[in-house]
Amino acid sequence: MILYTPLSDSEVFPTDEIVFRNRQCITYEGKTVYVEKNGNGEYQLVQLLSTDPNDYLNVKYAPGTILS
Repeated sequence: MILYTPLSDSEVFPTDEIVFRNRQCITYEGKTVYVEKNGNGEYQLVQLLSTDPNDYLNVKYAPGTILS
């Protein structure tokens, strides 16, 4: 079976639900992203979900970016 998805294999087949407890899927500036809330109450970008290749070249959507 072939599964075509923008998600990583660990998100499709999660092994530990604790990892995804703080993860949320939100819309940021019109883009769908996965974020995690850190200890300061800020959101850190984990993954960008987009079909536009130019979105992945934009540094403000890079993993680890703190969203305001």
